[in-house]
Amino acid sequence: MNNEILYVLLQDYAAHEIVYLSQAIASDEFALKESPKYINKVVAPTLDPVRSIGGFRTLPDYSFETMPDDYAALVLIGGFGWSTPVAEKVAPVVSQAIEKGKIVGAICNGASFMAKHGFLNDVKHTGNGVEQLKFLGGDNYTNTEGYIHAQAVSDRNIVTANGSAPLEFAKELLLLLKNDTPERIEMYFQFYKQGFCNLFAD
Repeated sequence: MNNEILYVLLQDYAAHEIVYLSQAIASDEFALKESPKYINKVVAPTLDPVRSIGGFRTLPDYSFETMPDDYAALVLIGGFGWSTPVAEKVAPVVSQAIEKGKIVGAICNGASFMAKHGFLNDVKHTGNGVEQLKFLGGDNYTNTEGYIHAQAVSDRNIVTANGSAPLEFAKELLLLLKNDTPERIEMYFQFYKQGFCNLFAD
């Protein structure tokens, strides 16, 4: 299995949704990992820089045309680009990933995109509310009973989350990827969830 984690970024992507996952992949609590289990890579429509909502520009590693067929996980990072025509090029990539049993993550509007294309119809899932999934998913979204009102949900190699849950999203993906022991992943989660001062009181 290829060890690359592919983050799909469209124009006006939500940078905060990528931070906890990518950081845990690349580093531990002390420094950058010398031999990380996985490698973070960015996929965008072209190799031109892609802009975040906050105005930061990221240089992709791959375009839709040059991305590899094999990888460890495909992660759809939310933002405003998922309602644009170029997003439709991601649908066959997700379909192939699911068919191959790859780990697929989708947060915020990335989860809504998954609903729009019927990718959530056979799994438990969440997103930015069931009403948004119904509205944006239209007739292709037929699994309202599978919706769980939770920050993040993991089911059958598919992880979904709402836009306020980048930390919960990261935790579920890190567990699926077995990036570390469950205990250490929980420690990472609690450190950022509770904060330094709560965990290490005077």
